[in-house]
Amino acid sequence: MGQGATGRKLTPCGEGLRVEVVEHAGIITLDRPEKLNAMRSDFYKNLGNTFTVLESNPEVRVVIITGAGTRAFSVGGDIESFRELKTMVDKRNYQIEAMQGFSRVEQSPLPVISAVNGLALGGGCELTLACDFVLAAEHAQFGMPEAGLGLVPGYGVVRAPDVIGRQMTKMMIMTRQPISADKALKVGLVQDVVKQEALMDKALEFADAVALSSPLALNVGKRVVNRGMSIAEFDYSVEALTVLQSSDDTEEGTRAFMEKRQPIFQNLVTN
Repeated sequence: MGQGATGRKLTPCGEGLRVEVVEHAGIITLDRPEKLNAMRSDFYKNLGNTFTVLESNPEVRVVIITGAGTRAFSVGGDIESFRELKTMVDKRNYQIEAMQGFSRVEQSPLPVISAVNGLALGGGCELTLACDFVLAAEHAQFGMPEAGLGLVPGYGVVRAPDVIGRQMTKMMIMTRQPISADKALKVGLVQDVVKQEALMDKALEFADAVALSSPLALNVGKRVVNRGMSIAEFDYSVEALTVLQSSDDTEEGTRAFMEKRQPIFQNLVTN
C-alpha cells in the first residue's frame, strides 16, 4: 500500500470526517482544513460512531487517523462552539462526550495509528495520546494550550503523564508552548518522524505490519498495556473541566481569542 493507493469510501458518521478503507486499514480523516480541522461539539460522538462502523467491518484490521491538508492534524476544539454551551448541564455534557470520545479511541479493539500532518494542539494533541502509536511529519507540532482559555486538557491531564511523564505534561500545560516533532519523539509522544510526503506511506506500511498479527492478541495486549482510566479519574476530570468552563477566566479567555486580543498559538515553534 502507498500514498497512491485508492480506497473504498464509506459514508461518514457526521460532518467534518472522511472515511475510507484501503486494504486492511480504515482511514479516518479530520476534514475541515479551512478551520485547521478544529473539532466541533458533535465531533466526539461522530468519531465514536465512526469507530463502531469500522470495528464491524471484517476487512478492517487497523485504523489510521490523520488530518486533511498539510497545515494541521487538528488545532483542537472549535472555540466558537464553546460559546454555544450556555448552561452547566450543556458544559458537563460536552466534557463527558469529549472524554468518552478519546476513551473510545483508546479502548477500541483495533490498533490505532495517528498520522500527524501538522499542528496537533489541544484536543488534537489529546487525540494522539489516545492512539496506540504516533507518526509525525517533520513540521508537526504538539501542544496543550488550553490554559490560555482558562481551561486544562481534560483527557490530557489524565493520560499524558503515562505517555510523556509528569514534568513534561506540566511544562506543556503551564507554558502553553508547543514542541516540535523531534522533541515529541524524544519524550515518547511520537514513535517516528518522516517527511510530509512519506507520512501516509509510512502509516500504511505500519498498518500492513500490524495486520499480520493476531487480532485477539493485539486486543488483549492493548487493553493490558493501556489499563484504562478509572471511573474516579474520569469523573474528576469532567467535574473539574465543567467548573473551569463556567469560570470568568474561561469567559474572558474565549472572548480574547475570538477578538484576536490574545492568540493562543502565537508561540509556535519553527524547528
